[in-house]
Amino acid sequence: MDGTVLVADDDRTIRTVLTQALTRAGCKVHATSSLTTLMRWVGEGKGDVVISDVVMPDGNGLEMLPKIAIDRPGLPVIVISAQNTIMTAIQAAEAEAYDYLPKPFDLPDLMKRTARALELKRHSGSSAIQAPEDDRPDDLPLVGRTKVMQALYRLVARVMNTDLPVLISGESGTGKSLIARAIHDFSDRRTLPFITITGADLQDIEGPARVLARVKGGTLLIDEIADIEDEIQARIVRMMDAPGDHLPRFMATSQNNLNSAMEAGQVRQDLYYRLSGATIHVPSLRERVDDVPLLAQHFLARAEREGAQKRWLSAESEELFRAYSWPGNVRQLENAIRRLVLTSRSDEIARQEVEQVLGSQPEMEPVLGGGDTEKLASSVARHLRRYFDLHGNMLPPPGLYTRILKEVETPLIEIALEATGGNQAKCADLLGINRNTLRKKISDLDIQVTRRRKLM
Repeated sequence: MDGTVLVADDDRTIRTVLTQALTRAGCKVHATSSLTTLMRWVGEGKGDVVISDVVMPDGNGLEMLPKIAIDRPGLPVIVISAQNTIMTAIQAAEAEAYDYLPKPFDLPDLMKRTARALELKRHSGSSAIQAPEDDRPDDLPLVGRTKVMQALYRLVARVMNTDLPVLISGESGTGKSLIARAIHDFSDRRTLPFITITGADLQDIEGPARVLARVKGGTLLIDEIADIEDEIQARIVRMMDAPGDHLPRFMATSQNNLNSAMEAGQVRQDLYYRLSGATIHVPSLRERVDDVPLLAQHFLARAEREGAQKRWLSAESEELFRAYSWPGNVRQLENAIRRLVLTSRSDEIARQEVEQVLGSQPEMEPVLGGGDTEKLASSVARHLRRYFDLHGNMLPPPGLYTRILKEVETPLIEIALEATGGNQAKCADLLGINRNTLRKKISDLDIQVTRRRKLM
């Protein structure tokens, strides 16, 4: 690398590491712990690239970016920050930062980005992401410091002011709709409607026209696109191809891998290729375990702002939260926190209370990435081991045998009833049990029976 880099960070270790690494790479480096000094250097014409922290003793690094843009148009600024939320990424983009990295950052990655910024400076000036400066919402429930979430934040910041269709995939409860809403709320279309539809909204021939009249050129989110039947998928294709100047921006969500669904014939190829202008995968909590305590704190703080008593997790409770598999992802975690806030006997939430809340929730298989070759016995054994591991050195509450049998028995009877169209005689024969026994189990397990055309 060839050029001068200005480094501003109040952490001496970070200044030292960056100075040494950049110097070895061939750069000249000026490092400071003061934004005032940084701005003086910029005003004097020093530096080809700036690397700046956000929170500094004498100000906010993001607030300095507009002044840098005025004093030194085209000077790339790489923002590094320990405030790792989607808001930081979006604010960095709006302030025309060249790039944004979370702390702790990967040094080789930062070096590559700095090299690209120096090269860009020499050839074409700035490539900052620009966005409108109107008021924005200041709280979005998208929290995380892990690499996968930081990559998601940067991708959201890049696509929000384009007109590309966006395909958002992820397991149930990961926040796909929140991502779509964030992209809309921070886009040029934010003053226009944001409408979510399902296949039911397009069932009749006038459905597409009604939908387009409602969205009025805003953003149209199609929920669970893979669950929509082929005829209605064709209507969506025609909607996207309709002429006119006021077409909405199209987005879609899916729990399934749409590429695989397309290959299996569940999703039309023409629809898939139209929707996948930009693809965003929202990671499950299993993919970002280190974010679980941060999310728990976020929801505890929100509950306190809403009037609940201040609560916090004990160290043992936090450890249990990290160890749990969270099959329902962020939505399940939020609901668990809400329940704990209401039921905890003291300000500090004890491990035993967490065990009671999480231990009562059935395990669910994730939709994405699941295989279908595992034997039932192996799957049950895996779930049971996870359930016992949840309790650490303690045994689960008494009555485990009955609870586990109920977890298996209820869906078995429900699915068998569905397969036989609600005919209890056929269902009893299918299950190999007495009809009176089946009736008693339906009553004891509070299973709803609906007579309809049998499936088998």
